[in-house]
Amino acid sequence: MPISISMIVVSSQLVVAMADNVPKFDIARNCKLDVAATVGLSVDQSLKSCIRDEQQARQQLASRWSKFPAANRANCTANESVGGTPSYVSLLTCLQLDQWAR
Repeated sequence: MPISISMIVVSSQLVVAMADNVPKFDIARNCKLDVAATVGLSVDQSLKSCIRDEQQARQQLASRWSKFPAANRANCTANESVGGTPSYVSLLTCLQLDQWAR
C-alpha cells in the first residue's frame, strides 16, 4: 500500500514537534534492564551509577537542548526510540557527534 504525501508530511511534523523538548525516558526502568547485562559490579552499585549518569545527561540536555539543530534533535530522538531502552547518555552522545561532524 503506497504512503500518501500528506501522511509523510504529517508524520514528519510530529517528529519535529517532539524534538522541541527533551524527551521523557523512564530512567529507572531502562537502568534496571541495562544492569541485567552488567558483569563485575554489584547490581545495586550498577543501578545507582546508571541512574546518576542518566540524570546528569538529562540535565545537560535540558540546558543545551535548544542549541542543537532541530533536525539533529529529531533524528537522534527517533534513533533512541528504536530498541525499547532509550538513554539520555546515548541521546546526548548522538547530538554531540552530529555537532562535531559539522
